[in-house]
Amino acid sequence: MIITTGFIALFALLLLRVPIGFALGLIGTLGFGWIVGMAPALKSVGSVASDTVMNYDFAVIPLFILMGNLVTRSGISDDLYETSYRWFGGMRGGLALATIVSCGGFSAVCGSSLATAATMSRVAVPPMRTYKYADSLAAGSVAAGGTLGILIPPSIALVLYGIMTQSDIGALFAAGVLPGLLGIALYMVAVSVWVRINPKIGPAGKPSSFVEKLLSLRRVIGILALFVLVMGGLYAGFFTPTEAAGIGSAGALFIALLRRRLTVRNLLDTLFDAARTSVALLTILIGALLFANFVNVARLPQDLGAWITSMDLAPMTVIFAIVGIYIVLGCFLESMSMMLLTVPIFYPIVSALGFDLIWFGIIVIVVIEISMITPPVGMNIFVLRSVLPDIPTVTIFRGVLPFVAADIVRVGILIAFPIISLWLPYLMG
Repeated sequence: MIITTGFIALFALLLLRVPIGFALGLIGTLGFGWIVGMAPALKSVGSVASDTVMNYDFAVIPLFILMGNLVTRSGISDDLYETSYRWFGGMRGGLALATIVSCGGFSAVCGSSLATAATMSRVAVPPMRTYKYADSLAAGSVAAGGTLGILIPPSIALVLYGIMTQSDIGALFAAGVLPGLLGIALYMVAVSVWVRINPKIGPAGKPSSFVEKLLSLRRVIGILALFVLVMGGLYAGFFTPTEAAGIGSAGALFIALLRRRLTVRNLLDTLFDAARTSVALLTILIGALLFANFVNVARLPQDLGAWITSMDLAPMTVIFAIVGIYIVLGCFLESMSMMLLTVPIFYPIVSALGFDLIWFGIIVIVVIEISMITPPVGMNIFVLRSVLPDIPTVTIFRGVLPFVAADIVRVGILIAFPIISLWLPYLMG
């Protein structure tokens, strides 16, 4: 009864547009106080907040956010798209392929799906319209490509998952690399199949010579070096995720200064944006931890796990059921809210069934990616709608359908072959 009342109250607050962090924290505190007592509940608010803010490991969040903001300010997205265009633009649907690759590269140093979608919509959609691409393909490729930012490291979502499940963040970053590349490959297959069925939606652009393709790589040497430095150092064990975030931020600042894109005013705006986003995320994280305390003291994971065990279901059946729940919830909940609400409930069950939490984290993030482009609460859709108001929402939703199908295929592959997610973490030891 307490758990049911808590969830009803939580969804009521969300419908009233109470910020997710405050809603989670309020219901978590009141629910904890209902079971244990208000005095311990109020003390837990202060202890959880101070522990979260003062924890050295959590410094990875603002540092990676600062790194992404600096990369965005440096104008690297234009160079990524230009390089990708040189390699793929001459093909049928080539501009859409270039957009997918550019989104993957930009998200590798940005870490935010919404920022990737917003930035690449300004960079990629105008050239596609110049070459008479259908708005559905143009907008769909940007919206879907933007979802890669939530998985390809450094990913803020993976950081939050690691904090909630006490998993190794470096291992999660390594685990996200191959599934992220698989996502890029499947999105490119989706584009190729679509333009083969209907060639008019993605005519070929101007082809480039092999020399021009090679010369274009000079534009992205800096960003490639930054990614190799951050991920290579993590993979080799030279530094921790927090140290990697600091080094990545310093490298992004150096690139922005080298490209002469960063004025004093821009630097102050970048620092302010990073601070504002970091405070918002930490507020959400504190609320999620308070809500997780309520869920745990109410024994919801244990009781749910006992119920599932009593049903004598195969472990893989449970995983498919959880994936199905995420897909349904993704139609109604914003992606980050959905992860913070559900992970504290599901991960103890998955762990008790003997599954690897690193692998489960990748499955969760990939399924959450789908929610970012599915109706009616596809956040990337509304980002594009705000940047490109002349493209109808229904057109954008129609454009992402082939990519949703590709994502469902990717989830099936990752469930069937866990080694794709676990191979790099295994090599890390």
